Amino acid sequence: MEKSFLIYFLFAFSFFFPQKIETKDMVVRDSIIIRTKDNATLSLTLVFNKNQQPQNTILVNTIYPDKKNIDLVKNFVLNGYVGAILHTRGKYLSDNEIEPFEHEADDINEAISWIIKQPWSNGKVGMIGGSYSGFSQWAAMKRLNPALKTIIPEAATGVGTMSLPMNNNIFICYSLQWLDFVTSNKMIDAKSFYDQKKWNSIFKKWYESGKSFRKLDSISGKSNAIFQKWLNHPAYDDYWKKMIPYKEEFSKINIPVLSVTGYYDVDKSGVLYYFKQHYQYNQNAEHYLIIGPYDHWGAQGFIKKELRGYKTDSVASSIDLNKIWLEWFDYVLKNKPKPEFLKDKINFQVMSANRWESAHSLDIFNKNKIKFYLDNDGNNLTLSQSKNKKENFSSLRVDLKDRTDATELLNLKYNILDHFIYTKNNLLFKTKPFAQPFELTGNFSGSLSFSINKKDVDFYVSLYEETSEGQYFLLSSYVSRASFAKDNEKRNLLTPGKIETIPINNYDFISKKIKNGSRLVLIVGIVKSPFWQLNYGTGKDVSDETIADANEPLEIKFYNNSFVEIPILKY
Repeated sequence: MEKSFLIYFLFAFSFFFPQKIETKDMVVRDSIIIRTKDNATLSLTLVFNKNQQPQNTILVNTIYPDKKNIDLVKNFVLNGYVGAILHTRGKYLSDNEIEPFEHEADDINEAISWIIKQPWSNGKVGMIGGSYSGFSQWAAMKRLNPALKTIIPEAATGVGTMSLPMNNNIFICYSLQWLDFVTSNKMIDAKSFYDQKKWNSIFKKWYESGKSFRKLDSISGKSNAIFQKWLNHPAYDDYWKKMIPYKEEFSKINIPVLSVTGYYDVDKSGVLYYFKQHYQYNQNAEHYLIIGPYDHWGAQGFIKKELRGYKTDSVASSIDLNKIWLEWFDYVLKNKPKPEFLKDKINFQVMSANRWESAHSLDIFNKNKIKFYLDNDGNNLTLSQSKNKKENFSSLRVDLKDRTDATELLNLKYNILDHFIYTKNNLLFKTKPFAQPFELTGNFSGSLSFSINKKDVDFYVSLYEETSEGQYFLLSSYVSRASFAKDNEKRNLLTPGKIETIPINNYDFISKKIKNGSRLVLIVGIVKSPFWQLNYGTGKDVSDETIADANEPLEIKFYNNSFVEIPILKY
């Protein structure tokens, strides 16, 4: 029996150590190869301290091979852990094809099984990492290995319709830019990826050409099979579901989780999707959340004191996430006290109030929502707390053939705090100035009642604070394809001319003190930009539509029974 096990082990998990780097404090074993059960090869780098005893392992799964990745685990290694960096199948020394997101669920499980068989392992593994590495940890939950004891997903990508390659079923041009970054070679093509001038030129060329979204890769000069594969899955179908836990599978996740994101993290919707789904299907989950005024990098520990025109509060910029992460691993893997910073399950920073707060559940914030109706009094578009007894509507007309706005759209700064907001192809609804300050904490939701002359449309909704000084502070943004608004797994086309009602289901969270004298401003419009797939409303696959499908301008009527609900924590 021992002999047969050894033969299987050598077949399933062959490896070698072609490079060893030793420093004063650490030993790095690079280029370890693991062969999986389906005969794929995975490339692993191990980082050891000088302790000879078996230790816990901290694992990072990454699609971005780089020698500097050692820094991702260095702090843990110097504090009594083994560091392991696993590269996505097809990357670094792996001889397989690169297929992002598709194999993590199985490959991480097998890598953990290999790790715990090694003499330096004590049989316990934790995972950490941001963005794709954050997604990877949720992929690992799909095939939860008993040796995996905890995860710390930072700015975790919500693969599929949550954040990449789509946001609420609308494809993002950036997805091609990112695919070129990670699939061009076994390493990364940083020179091309960070050449935003080049990519903006590609997006502009596509936008102005009127060609289908499916032609974006050919316009870039390099076809991409994975991009084309993704376009064939515009719904949240089985292709995406196999990558991460789905519905009841979240109920089986019983290990402690610490999630981190930022109010301005591009993957915030992914992080909050995982958080909400985990608690929806497992009410006893031990899942903590840290969220503050951070972007995608800030949520991964690279915090800025000023972010897109907004100077953050001192308590937000001074937080030491690396310290909290180490304390979390010590808490779970070494039975030490839980990080003192984590006062409750949800830990959030109240912008402009310079303090952190905590709450036990997101449901708390849904209990204090105030409803504002999108009204039109004939002179102004307003957000009114009282529903108008007389039906009316606000009209928007957009020429989908018009491409004269390409340059101005590409040059928009998208600041958090600015004296300017872009209003073309949008309607602005405003509250009256508030006499007293209050705190807005949670996510806005609502319902849009409208009619259009097309079979589909992509909506854009943003919420701002307009201060008495005339500045606009971005609070939250939301996009949605109307035909998927009720069900992201099944497309339901609209009937031209018929009044339709769709929900605003916003996976978001924000916390800010609103000044007295300020107004809330709601922008409602359509997605028409060189950065997004363009929906012409014919009902065909949107990726195949062209400017020839634009026909007459899009006409929308937003009826005044439409509303948004704003979470007011203190009023």
